[in-house]
Amino acid sequence: MILRVIEADRVRKLKLSSRPASVDALIDILKQQLELDCDFSLKYEDPDFDGKLTCLVDIEELPQKACVHISLTHDSSSLASTDTLSDVSSPERLSRLPPGPFQIPTFAFDIELTLRDGNAKFEKNDKPLQLSRDQKHSILEKLASTIYGFKAYTTDKEIAMVAEALVRTHPCLKEVGSDSGWSGWKNSIKFKMGNYRTKMRRAGCQEVTVNAGKRSRKNPDNEPSHSNIKRPKCAEVNFLPNFPQGQDPSSLDHLRQAIVEEVKKTERNLPLISQMMQTTFALRRQTIVMSCPPVKELLDLWPALQMQSEVYAEFQRITNQNLPNTFYAQLDRHTPRLMALFRQKASKTGKTADALTYIFKVHDAEEIHDVHTRRTTVLHALPVYLHEEISEIFRSCVDGMDEPDLGDASVALLTTVSDNAASPVHYHPVRVSVVLEGDVVVNLPRLADAFVVIFGLIYALHLSYPKGLTNTFEFTQKILLGLDDSKLSPKLQTLKNDLMLYV
Repeated sequence: MILRVIEADRVRKLKLSSRPASVDALIDILKQQLELDCDFSLKYEDPDFDGKLTCLVDIEELPQKACVHISLTHDSSSLASTDTLSDVSSPERLSRLPPGPFQIPTFAFDIELTLRDGNAKFEKNDKPLQLSRDQKHSILEKLASTIYGFKAYTTDKEIAMVAEALVRTHPCLKEVGSDSGWSGWKNSIKFKMGNYRTKMRRAGCQEVTVNAGKRSRKNPDNEPSHSNIKRPKCAEVNFLPNFPQGQDPSSLDHLRQAIVEEVKKTERNLPLISQMMQTTFALRRQTIVMSCPPVKELLDLWPALQMQSEVYAEFQRITNQNLPNTFYAQLDRHTPRLMALFRQKASKTGKTADALTYIFKVHDAEEIHDVHTRRTTVLHALPVYLHEEISEIFRSCVDGMDEPDLGDASVALLTTVSDNAASPVHYHPVRVSVVLEGDVVVNLPRLADAFVVIFGLIYALHLSYPKGLTNTFEFTQKILLGLDDSKLSPKLQTLKNDLMLYV
């Protein structure tokens, strides 16, 4: 049995000769192997539910190759330095709009009866159902509330997907005068979504309220209605949530200050920091999305975002996706094909081919080709293959010497090496530093780890992808992580097609 054991601040790989007899036996083994002297419970990423965390109560439920999360247990008094932690609420959305067929919700009982009879008659004589005004309103209202549960601002393609699913599920609603049979429904759903956002805005939903107050007949001097719209750009699920019930900016800022003090300590209470960061998520998003302060100012306000574990946790809050697990699983899955494509390109002529040839010359000279070596090579070769400028993001310096001027680096990975060897790729760095807006944010041991963290920080701090490496970061977002892959540039679409041929 092979386990990937995840704590708040570290990840370990363990190989067990056999399956433990019980969950308690596994906990005893982990305490011994990881030198833990505290009580904890275990959760595992359940493959039956797309990797969602599930409490481990039966050892037989654990896959032979599994990711196990350690959940510390502690006295509630150690966390309850303030009563505000007792009102922790989950993010408003727990899932994103599925890429496959849309699941039509169950309507009101009388509507369901009408649709059942209408479908039966349509099957016999192909006669569509004539709905009353109230019945159509009820159907559209239910669809709009269901869609809003996934995202507030939908694309034209997503609305079409819902309309198509509605007619497919209830054929009696097919439109006679439409080529597709559902174009009228598409328009109706689109307008209903606009009306539903207005209703949610009046109810005080922050995600749509932030875009209110635009130019109108009564306010002709305000900014245009379609300018500076704040909405998810990279498939964020929880873009701008409301404050938890019973909380306000003052109480949450009190917790923010507590986080700042806790992070300063030599021995940090990581579970406490995590819980307070979860509670203050809405305040943090409002500051980041609405005010857009510089990165240094943000990290002064929220220093926990300089911790690797909290970057991953913040990404999970925003997208409901485990960043490192998904990234490494998909990168390793596509690495053989990517290496083959890169070597094929290197065999040709041209500037790109020469750069790839140099990278693989260094790669082939390595004595050990493990997963870390391959990841480093792929991450260096990918932007070269996509004809992007790598000198801005991949920088290097020699340990003990003055670091290069990073004032012009909005996003960069600075690799510190022990010698002055001129090489495009370094497999054994002293450290790799994540640089944002000219400042080092965090130091990590490997390039792949630093790349994952910098990608997570782009989401956490609501930053734009660096212009020179847009395709590389969109490849990570849309192909590796599967976040909104509906719109791909021609280069990425071609690369995706090449990858999917051999999956």
